[in-house]
Amino acid sequence: MSEDMKPFHWPVRIYYEDTDAGGVVFYANYLRFLERARTEWLRSFGFEQDQLRSEYGIVFAVREVDIKYLKPARFNQQLTVSVENIQLKQASMAMQQLVSKLDADKSELIVKAAVNVVCLHSEQFSPCPIPKPIFKVLKACI
Repeated sequence: MSEDMKPFHWPVRIYYEDTDAGGVVFYANYLRFLERARTEWLRSFGFEQDQLRSEYGIVFAVREVDIKYLKPARFNQQLTVSVENIQLKQASMAMQQLVSKLDADKSELIVKAAVNVVCLHSEQFSPCPIPKPIFKVLKACI
């Protein structure tokens, strides 16, 4: 991502169903929040997941996640999930995703993840290059 590009942010409110018996967000739910933010990030460029499959014959799949849980989030808190520092390659993308808690006028980092996503043929699930029209739009925007 170039210096002048701002990270993409997607808001999340914590519902009771997101929490565990201790009243904090269940750790695996952060992966869902990260996934939704990446989907919304792609949507912001005009790419819907079902369109990618039907028109281009591709899907994006997570190959690797390195996640650090720094602080808990609790019921009814407001969070923001970012997608930033994108490194685009021919058949994959590496990005940093941050989850921050919003309190009054400040935000507090609570989860940090490095995510690697690969482009796959939707039928064979084998790696393939990101189609040129998609690659071109993403490259121009990051």
